[in-house]
Amino acid sequence: RTFLPRLNCVLSFPPINHRNKMQKLNELFSGGGDGEGANDSFLEDGSEGLCSLSTTQRMYGFAASLAAGLLLMFLSMIVFAIPIKFALLFTFGNVLAIGSTAFLMGPEQQINMMLDPVRLYATSIYGGCVVLALICALLIHSKILTVIAILCETCALIWYSLSYIPFARRMVSEIMIRLCDTEL
Repeated sequence: RTFLPRLNCVLSFPPINHRNKMQKLNELFSGGGDGEGANDSFLEDGSEGLCSLSTTQRMYGFAASLAAGLLLMFLSMIVFAIPIKFALLFTFGNVLAIGSTAFLMGPEQQINMMLDPVRLYATSIYGGCVVLALICALLIHSKILTVIAILCETCALIWYSLSYIPFARRMVSEIMIRLCDTEL
């Protein structure tokens, strides 16, 4: 036991400060949308309720949920020709991937951020496309409609994700306008 502190001083390793690391993660992951400056912190220690998790448990939950979501989305590409399996795997993988951030910030804050005015339209379009994809696959059994709904779902997810990066949606909008402007 006495050897480790001496070794630490000899090698001059800085002491590990977990609170400082969490503060850096908070600064990294807190997003304001399109520059409107929301001060939402992902890894706040104020986890309340019956199911409070440690920071390490939250990180493991986030990684496991994200990995499972990405795995389901990858597996959906294998069964692309079967619209029911494709839509189920892709949609549930997509929802798991988005839900993984609830481990970092908690479900209540996740829902509040999803219903933030900056993200409300993207969230509702994404949710509508998720429901539409499942309806097209499970009830209508149409491959074409299912693929169209999945494409709309993916576009809505990208637009939703861009809302967490300041000025990203404005930049993408301007690029799309320049690319699609066909004045002769």
